[in-house]
Amino acid sequence: MKVVVVGGGVVGLSSAYELASRGCEVVLLEADRCGAGASHGNAAKVALAESAPVPGPGVLLQGIRWILRSDSPLAIRPSLAPGYLSFLLRMAMRCNARDFADGLDLHLRLGADANDLFDEYVRQGMDFEMHSRGVLLAFTTRERFDEHCASLPAFESAGYAPRLLQDDEVQEAEPALRDHLRYGLVFSADRQIEPDSLTAALRMSLASLGGIVREGVRVSGFVRGGDTVNAVVTTEAEVIRADAFVLAAGVPSAALAAKLGRRVPIRSGKGYSVDYSPAPIEPRTSLTLEDARVAVTPLDGMLRLAGTMEFGSTDDSVNAVRVEAIRRAAAEAFRDWEAPAGERVPWAGSRPMTPDGLPVIGRVAGTANAYLNSGHSMLGLTLAPGSARLLASLMTGSPAALPDNLIARVSPDRFSLTHR
Repeated sequence: MKVVVVGGGVVGLSSAYELASRGCEVVLLEADRCGAGASHGNAAKVALAESAPVPGPGVLLQGIRWILRSDSPLAIRPSLAPGYLSFLLRMAMRCNARDFADGLDLHLRLGADANDLFDEYVRQGMDFEMHSRGVLLAFTTRERFDEHCASLPAFESAGYAPRLLQDDEVQEAEPALRDHLRYGLVFSADRQIEPDSLTAALRMSLASLGGIVREGVRVSGFVRGGDTVNAVVTTEAEVIRADAFVLAAGVPSAALAAKLGRRVPIRSGKGYSVDYSPAPIEPRTSLTLEDARVAVTPLDGMLRLAGTMEFGSTDDSVNAVRVEAIRRAAAEAFRDWEAPAGERVPWAGSRPMTPDGLPVIGRVAGTANAYLNSGHSMLGLTLAPGSARLLASLMTGSPAALPDNLIARVSPDRFSLTHR
Protein backbone atom coordinates (compact mmCIF):
# COMPACT_ATOMS: atom_id res chain seq x y z
CA MET A 1 0.00 0.00 0.00
CA LYS A 2 1.34 3.42 -0.98
CA VAL A 3 0.64 6.12 1.62
CA VAL A 4 1.14 9.87 1.43
CA VAL A 5 1.69 11.45 4.86
CA VAL A 6 1.21 15.21 4.99
CA GLY A 7 3.23 16.77 7.80
CA GLY A 8 6.83 16.35 8.94
CA GLY A 9 6.60 17.03 12.67
CA VAL A 10 7.11 14.35 15.29
CA VAL A 11 3.56 13.01 14.80
CA GLY A 12 3.81 12.89 11.01
CA LEU A 13 7.29 11.36 11.03
CA SER A 14 6.39 8.73 13.62
CA SER A 15 3.25 7.87 11.64
CA ALA A 16 5.26 7.55 8.43
CA TYR A 17 7.90 5.43 10.14
CA GLU A 18 5.32 3.11 11.71
CA LEU A 19 3.60 2.61 8.36
CA ALA A 20 6.90 1.98 6.57
CA SER A 21 7.83 -0.52 9.30
CA ARG A 22 4.67 -2.43 8.40
CA GLY A 23 5.63 -2.65 4.75
CA CYS A 24 3.89 0.41 3.33
CA GLU A 25 5.45 2.52 0.60
CA VAL A 26 5.53 5.97 2.19
CA VAL A 27 5.93 9.46 0.77
CA LEU A 28 6.04 12.24 3.38
CA LEU A 29 5.32 15.82 2.32
CA GLU A 30 6.34 18.72 4.57
CA ALA A 31 5.44 22.32 3.71
CA ASP A 32 8.54 23.72 5.45
CA ARG A 33 11.34 21.64 7.01
CA CYS A 34 10.80 18.46 8.97
CA GLY A 35 10.62 19.16 12.69
CA ALA A 36 10.67 22.93 12.22
CA GLY A 37 7.22 23.67 13.65
CA ALA A 38 5.73 22.90 17.05
CA SER A 39 7.98 19.84 17.34
CA HIS A 40 11.10 22.02 17.42
CA GLY A 41 10.26 24.27 20.35
CA ASN A 42 8.27 21.99 22.64
CA ALA A 43 9.13 21.38 26.29
CA ALA A 44 11.35 18.43 25.30
CA LYS A 45 9.59 16.11 27.74
CA VAL A 46 7.80 12.78 27.59
CA ALA A 47 5.26 14.27 29.94
CA LEU A 48 3.34 11.31 31.36
CA ALA A 49 2.96 13.25 34.62
CA GLU A 50 1.30 16.12 32.76
CA SER A 51 -1.11 14.19 30.56
CA ALA A 52 -4.23 16.05 31.65
CA PRO A 53 -6.30 17.56 28.83
CA VAL A 54 -6.26 21.35 28.60
CA PRO A 55 -10.00 21.76 29.26
CA GLY A 56 -10.52 21.28 32.96
CA PRO A 57 -12.70 22.61 35.75
CA GLY A 58 -12.25 26.38 35.91
CA VAL A 59 -9.76 26.66 33.03
CA LEU A 60 -11.69 29.05 30.79
CA LEU A 61 -12.96 31.01 33.78
CA GLN A 62 -9.36 31.56 34.83
CA GLY A 63 -8.52 32.58 31.27
CA ILE A 64 -11.27 35.20 31.34
CA ARG A 65 -9.92 36.53 34.64
CA TRP A 66 -6.49 36.81 33.05
CA ILE A 67 -7.73 38.31 29.77
CA LEU A 68 -6.32 41.77 30.58
CA ARG A 69 -2.96 40.38 31.75
CA SER A 70 -0.58 40.22 28.81
CA ASP A 71 1.88 38.06 30.77
CA SER A 72 -0.57 35.47 32.15
CA PRO A 73 0.12 31.72 31.71
CA LEU A 74 -3.16 31.39 29.77
CA ALA A 75 -4.18 34.09 27.30
CA ILE A 76 -7.35 34.29 25.24
CA ARG A 77 -7.19 36.87 22.49
CA PRO A 78 -10.71 38.19 21.83
CA SER A 79 -12.03 37.33 18.37
CA LEU A 80 -15.42 37.63 16.71
CA ALA A 81 -14.70 34.93 14.14
CA PRO A 82 -17.67 32.53 14.30
CA GLY A 83 -15.46 29.44 14.15
CA TYR A 84 -13.30 30.71 17.00
CA LEU A 85 -16.26 31.51 19.23
CA SER A 86 -17.72 28.08 18.52
CA PHE A 87 -14.39 26.49 19.47
CA LEU A 88 -14.29 28.30 22.82
CA LEU A 89 -17.92 27.41 23.52
CA ARG A 90 -17.21 23.73 22.85
CA MET A 91 -14.17 23.90 25.09
CA ALA A 92 -16.19 25.56 27.85
CA MET A 93 -18.64 22.66 27.75
CA ARG A 94 -15.74 20.25 28.38
CA CYS A 95 -14.38 22.14 31.39
CA ASN A 96 -15.97 19.83 33.92
CA ALA A 97 -14.71 17.13 36.26
CA ARG A 98 -16.13 14.14 34.37
CA ASP A 99 -14.76 15.06 30.94
CA PHE A 100 -11.44 16.02 32.51
CA ALA A 101 -11.13 12.62 34.22
CA ASP A 102 -12.12 10.77 31.03
CA GLY A 103 -9.62 12.76 28.97
CA LEU A 104 -6.82 12.14 31.45
CA ASP A 105 -7.57 8.42 31.42
CA LEU A 106 -7.45 8.31 27.63
CA HIS A 107 -4.15 10.21 27.46
CA LEU A 108 -2.58 7.93 30.04
CA ARG A 109 -3.70 4.86 28.08
CA LEU A 110 -2.51 6.25 24.74
CA GLY A 111 0.85 7.21 26.26
CA ALA A 112 1.21 4.14 28.49
CA ASP A 113 3.85 2.53 26.26
CA ALA A 114 5.63 5.75 25.29
CA ASN A 115 8.88 4.92 27.08
CA ASP A 116 8.87 1.36 25.74
CA LEU A 117 8.25 2.62 22.20
CA PHE A 118 11.07 5.16 22.43
CA ASP A 119 13.33 2.37 23.73
CA GLU A 120 12.22 0.31 20.73
CA TYR A 121 13.25 3.18 18.45
CA VAL A 122 16.72 2.99 20.01
CA ARG A 123 16.88 -0.79 19.53
CA GLN A 124 15.94 -0.28 15.91
CA GLY A 125 19.00 1.91 15.44
CA MET A 126 17.75 5.45 15.98
CA ASP A 127 20.23 7.82 17.57
CA PHE A 128 18.65 10.70 19.49
CA GLU A 129 19.19 12.47 22.81
CA MET A 130 17.08 10.97 25.60
CA HIS A 131 17.36 11.20 29.39
CA SER A 132 15.52 9.45 32.23
CA ARG A 133 15.61 12.11 34.93
CA GLY A 134 11.95 12.06 35.92
CA VAL A 135 10.11 15.28 36.68
CA LEU A 136 9.42 17.37 39.76
CA LEU A 137 6.19 19.36 39.72
CA ALA A 138 6.90 22.25 42.09
CA PHE A 139 4.19 24.34 43.77
CA THR A 140 4.23 27.54 45.76
CA THR A 141 0.71 27.37 47.14
CA ARG A 142 -1.09 24.61 48.97
CA GLU A 143 -4.20 25.39 46.91
CA ARG A 144 -2.53 24.54 43.59
CA PHE A 145 -0.88 21.47 45.12
CA ASP A 146 -4.17 20.12 46.48
CA GLU A 147 -5.89 20.87 43.17
CA HIS A 148 -3.30 18.76 41.35
CA CYS A 149 -3.42 15.99 43.94
CA ALA A 150 -7.13 15.53 43.24
CA SER A 151 -6.22 13.83 39.95
CA LEU A 152 -3.58 11.51 41.45
CA PRO A 153 -5.86 8.45 41.73
CA ALA A 154 -6.04 8.34 37.93
CA PHE A 155 -2.25 8.40 37.67
CA GLU A 156 -1.86 5.79 40.39
CA SER A 157 -4.35 3.42 38.76
CA ALA A 158 -2.32 3.73 35.54
CA GLY A 159 0.89 2.87 37.38
CA TYR A 160 2.28 6.38 37.85
CA ALA A 161 2.41 6.83 41.61
CA PRO A 162 4.30 10.03 42.50
CA ARG A 163 6.32 10.83 45.59
CA LEU A 164 4.77 13.71 47.55
CA LEU A 165 7.12 16.35 48.96
CA GLN A 166 6.63 19.19 51.41
CA ASP A 167 8.83 22.01 52.76
CA ASP A 168 12.52 21.02 52.97
CA GLU A 169 11.90 17.83 51.00
CA VAL A 170 11.38 19.95 47.87
CA GLN A 171 14.81 21.57 48.13
CA GLU A 172 16.40 18.24 49.05
CA ALA A 173 15.04 16.83 45.79
CA GLU A 174 16.12 19.90 43.82
CA PRO A 175 18.66 22.16 45.62
CA ALA A 176 18.44 24.79 42.88
CA LEU A 177 14.92 25.77 43.96
CA ARG A 178 14.20 28.64 46.31
CA ASP A 179 12.51 28.03 49.66
CA HIS A 180 9.09 29.45 48.73
CA LEU A 181 8.46 26.42 46.53
CA ARG A 182 7.09 24.32 49.40
CA TYR A 183 5.21 21.45 47.74
CA GLY A 184 6.20 18.94 45.11
CA LEU A 185 5.30 15.79 43.21
CA VAL A 186 8.05 13.58 41.78
CA PHE A 187 7.16 11.31 38.86
CA SER A 188 10.17 9.12 38.16
CA ALA A 189 9.02 7.68 34.81
CA ASP A 190 9.06 10.93 32.83
CA ARG A 191 11.83 11.36 30.30
CA GLN A 192 13.43 14.16 28.35
CA ILE A 193 14.06 14.08 24.60
CA GLU A 194 15.78 16.74 22.53
CA PRO A 195 13.15 17.03 19.77
CA ASP A 196 15.36 18.02 16.83
CA SER A 197 17.49 14.93 17.35
CA LEU A 198 14.36 12.76 17.44
CA THR A 199 12.83 14.14 14.25
CA ALA A 200 16.19 13.80 12.49
CA ALA A 201 16.47 10.18 13.65
CA LEU A 202 12.92 9.38 12.53
CA ARG A 203 13.57 10.90 9.14
CA MET A 204 16.79 8.93 8.68
CA SER A 205 15.15 5.68 9.75
CA LEU A 206 12.20 6.32 7.45
CA ALA A 207 14.61 6.76 4.56
CA SER A 208 16.38 3.51 5.50
CA LEU A 209 13.04 1.72 5.04
CA GLY A 210 12.60 3.20 1.58
CA GLY A 211 10.40 6.11 2.62
CA ILE A 212 10.63 9.32 0.62
CA VAL A 213 10.69 12.70 2.40
CA ARG A 214 10.03 15.87 0.43
CA GLU A 215 10.35 19.24 2.12
CA GLY A 216 8.99 22.57 0.89
CA VAL A 217 5.97 20.83 -0.67
CA ARG A 218 2.60 22.32 0.27
CA VAL A 219 -0.63 20.44 -0.41
CA SER A 220 -3.39 22.59 -1.94
CA GLY A 221 -6.09 20.01 -2.62
CA PHE A 222 -7.14 16.48 -3.42
CA VAL A 223 -8.33 14.46 -6.38
CA ARG A 224 -11.35 12.33 -5.51
CA GLY A 225 -13.52 9.72 -7.11
CA GLY A 226 -16.61 9.31 -4.96
CA ASP A 227 -15.51 8.54 -1.41
CA THR A 228 -12.02 7.49 -2.55
CA VAL A 229 -9.15 9.99 -2.46
CA ASN A 230 -6.92 9.28 -5.43
CA ALA A 231 -4.20 11.92 -5.09
CA VAL A 232 -2.99 15.10 -3.44
CA VAL A 233 -2.35 18.22 -5.47
CA THR A 234 0.50 20.53 -4.48
CA THR A 235 0.74 24.29 -4.86
CA GLU A 236 3.04 23.58 -7.80
CA ALA A 237 0.17 21.69 -9.48
CA GLU A 238 1.92 18.37 -8.99
CA VAL A 239 -0.40 15.40 -8.59
CA ILE A 240 0.84 12.65 -6.25
CA ARG A 241 -1.22 9.47 -6.31
CA ALA A 242 -1.44 6.89 -3.51
CA ASP A 243 -3.70 4.27 -1.96
CA ALA A 244 -4.16 6.10 1.35
CA PHE A 245 -3.50 9.54 2.81
CA VAL A 246 -2.66 10.77 6.32
CA LEU A 247 -3.14 14.37 7.46
CA ALA A 248 -0.63 14.91 10.27
CA ALA A 249 0.23 18.56 9.72
CA GLY A 250 -0.68 19.98 13.12
CA VAL A 251 -2.94 23.04 12.98
CA PRO A 252 -3.12 23.08 9.12
CA SER A 253 -4.68 19.60 9.27
CA ALA A 254 -8.04 21.32 9.85
CA ALA A 255 -7.84 23.23 6.56
CA LEU A 256 -6.80 20.07 4.74
CA ALA A 257 -9.72 18.14 6.21
CA ALA A 258 -12.03 20.93 5.09
CA LYS A 259 -10.89 20.33 1.52
CA LEU A 260 -12.18 16.79 1.98
CA GLY A 261 -15.54 18.12 3.11
CA ARG A 262 -15.14 17.72 6.88
CA ARG A 263 -14.93 20.44 9.49
CA VAL A 264 -12.58 19.32 12.28
CA PRO A 265 -12.14 21.92 15.05
CA ILE A 266 -8.36 22.10 15.40
CA ARG A 267 -7.13 25.55 16.43
CA SER A 268 -3.81 27.06 17.41
CA GLY A 269 -2.67 27.21 21.01
CA LYS A 270 0.56 29.17 20.81
CA GLY A 271 3.40 28.19 23.12
CA TYR A 272 6.82 29.70 23.78
CA SER A 273 10.27 28.43 24.68
CA VAL A 274 13.65 29.93 25.49
CA ASP A 275 16.94 28.02 25.33
CA TYR A 276 20.14 28.74 27.23
CA SER A 277 23.50 27.35 26.13
CA PRO A 278 25.53 26.90 28.20
CA ALA A 279 22.95 26.06 30.86
CA PRO A 280 22.93 28.72 33.61
CA ILE A 281 22.05 26.13 36.26
CA GLU A 282 22.27 22.34 36.38
CA PRO A 283 19.09 20.96 37.93
CA ARG A 284 19.05 17.32 38.95
CA THR A 285 15.77 16.68 37.19
CA SER A 286 13.35 18.30 34.80
CA LEU A 287 10.77 20.47 36.50
CA THR A 288 7.48 22.23 35.99
CA LEU A 289 6.96 25.41 37.96
CA GLU A 290 3.26 24.78 38.37
CA ASP A 291 2.10 28.21 39.56
CA ALA A 292 3.68 29.87 36.51
CA ARG A 293 3.04 26.88 34.20
CA VAL A 294 6.67 26.91 33.04
CA ALA A 295 8.58 23.72 32.16
CA VAL A 296 12.33 23.55 32.85
CA THR A 297 14.17 20.86 30.92
CA PRO A 298 17.92 20.16 31.18
CA LEU A 299 19.45 18.76 28.00
CA ASP A 300 23.00 18.15 26.84
CA GLY A 301 24.78 21.51 27.07
CA MET A 302 21.59 23.55 27.36
CA LEU A 303 18.50 24.32 29.40
CA ARG A 304 15.04 24.89 27.93
CA LEU A 305 12.25 26.93 29.48
CA ALA A 306 8.82 26.47 27.91
CA GLY A 307 5.38 27.71 28.78
CA THR A 308 2.19 29.72 28.27
CA MET A 309 -0.92 28.94 26.27
CA GLU A 310 -2.21 31.60 23.92
CA PHE A 311 -5.54 31.08 22.16
CA GLY A 312 -6.58 33.21 19.23
CA SER A 313 -3.17 33.95 17.70
CA THR A 314 -3.01 33.83 13.93
CA ASP A 315 0.76 33.57 13.50
CA ASP A 316 3.92 32.39 15.25
CA SER A 317 5.32 35.82 16.08
CA VAL A 318 7.11 36.16 19.42
CA ASN A 319 5.43 38.29 22.09
CA ALA A 320 8.25 39.78 24.16
CA VAL A 321 5.99 40.24 27.20
CA ARG A 322 5.18 36.54 27.34
CA VAL A 323 8.83 35.58 26.94
CA GLU A 324 9.75 37.89 29.80
CA ALA A 325 7.13 36.17 31.97
CA ILE A 326 8.88 32.83 31.36
CA ARG A 327 12.27 34.36 32.25
CA ARG A 328 10.79 35.93 35.39
CA ALA A 329 9.35 32.60 36.51
CA ALA A 330 12.84 31.06 36.36
CA ALA A 331 14.43 34.01 38.16
CA GLU A 332 11.88 33.75 40.97
CA ALA A 333 12.19 29.96 41.27
CA PHE A 334 15.97 29.34 41.15
CA ARG A 335 18.60 30.49 43.64
CA ASP A 336 21.40 31.24 41.20
CA TRP A 337 19.48 32.67 38.26
CA GLU A 338 21.21 35.99 37.68
CA ALA A 339 20.55 37.34 34.16
CA PRO A 340 22.21 34.31 32.57
CA ALA A 341 24.24 34.58 29.40
CA GLY A 342 23.84 32.29 26.43
CA GLU A 343 20.17 32.91 25.74
CA ARG A 344 19.16 31.90 22.23
CA VAL A 345 16.48 33.60 20.16
CA PRO A 346 13.11 32.86 21.80
CA TRP A 347 10.70 30.62 19.90
CA ALA A 348 6.92 30.61 19.49
CA GLY A 349 4.86 27.98 17.74
CA SER A 350 1.30 26.84 17.14
CA ARG A 351 0.21 23.65 18.87
CA PRO A 352 -2.89 21.87 17.48
CA MET A 353 -5.70 22.13 20.03
CA THR A 354 -9.16 20.54 20.01
CA PRO A 355 -12.12 21.71 22.09
CA ASP A 356 -12.21 18.49 24.14
CA GLY A 357 -8.41 18.44 24.55
CA LEU A 358 -8.03 15.03 22.89
CA PRO A 359 -6.16 14.08 19.70
CA VAL A 360 -7.93 13.28 16.45
CA ILE A 361 -6.90 9.87 15.11
CA GLY A 362 -8.75 7.87 12.50
CA ARG A 363 -10.46 7.87 9.13
CA VAL A 364 -11.96 11.10 7.83
CA ALA A 365 -15.71 10.62 7.53
CA GLY A 366 -16.98 10.62 3.96
CA THR A 367 -13.75 9.12 2.65
CA ALA A 368 -12.62 5.53 2.31
CA ASN A 369 -8.89 6.11 2.56
CA ALA A 370 -8.00 9.47 4.17
CA TYR A 371 -6.96 9.63 7.84
CA LEU A 372 -6.16 12.22 10.49
CA ASN A 373 -3.48 12.17 13.18
CA SER A 374 -3.42 15.59 14.81
CA GLY A 375 -4.75 17.66 17.72
CA HIS A 376 -2.24 16.49 20.33
CA SER A 377 -2.06 19.92 22.02
CA MET A 378 1.03 20.01 24.29
CA LEU A 379 1.49 16.22 24.23
CA GLY A 380 2.74 15.65 20.70
CA LEU A 381 6.09 14.28 21.81
CA THR A 382 4.51 12.15 24.53
CA LEU A 383 1.73 10.67 22.43
CA ALA A 384 3.40 10.48 19.00
CA PRO A 385 4.59 6.83 19.16
CA GLY A 386 1.30 5.53 20.57
CA SER A 387 -0.75 7.59 18.12
CA ALA A 388 1.33 6.35 15.20
CA ARG A 389 0.87 2.76 16.28
CA LEU A 390 -2.89 3.21 16.67
CA LEU A 391 -3.21 4.92 13.29
CA ALA A 392 -1.18 2.26 11.51
CA SER A 393 -3.31 -0.46 13.10
CA LEU A 394 -6.50 1.22 11.89
CA MET A 395 -5.09 1.64 8.39
CA THR A 396 -3.70 -1.89 8.00
CA GLY A 397 -6.41 -3.81 9.82
CA SER A 398 -4.09 -4.94 12.62
CA PRO A 399 -5.29 -5.34 16.22
CA ALA A 400 -5.43 -1.91 17.86
CA ALA A 401 -3.75 -1.07 21.16
CA LEU A 402 -6.89 0.64 22.48
CA PRO A 403 -10.39 -0.79 22.93
CA ASP A 404 -13.13 0.33 20.55
CA ASN A 405 -14.78 2.69 23.04
CA LEU A 406 -11.53 4.66 23.43
CA ILE A 407 -10.83 4.62 19.69
CA ALA A 408 -14.23 6.27 19.28
CA ARG A 409 -13.13 8.99 21.74
CA VAL A 410 -10.31 10.08 19.42
CA SER A 411 -12.09 9.44 16.12
CA PRO A 412 -12.76 12.39 13.78
CA ASP A 413 -16.36 11.12 13.76
CA ARG A 414 -16.94 12.77 17.14
CA PHE A 415 -16.99 16.08 15.25
CA SER A 416 -19.95 15.36 12.99
CA LEU A 417 -20.10 18.62 11.09
CA THR A 418 -19.98 18.66 7.31
CA HIS A 419 -17.90 21.51 5.90
CA ARG A 420 -19.83 23.92 3.70
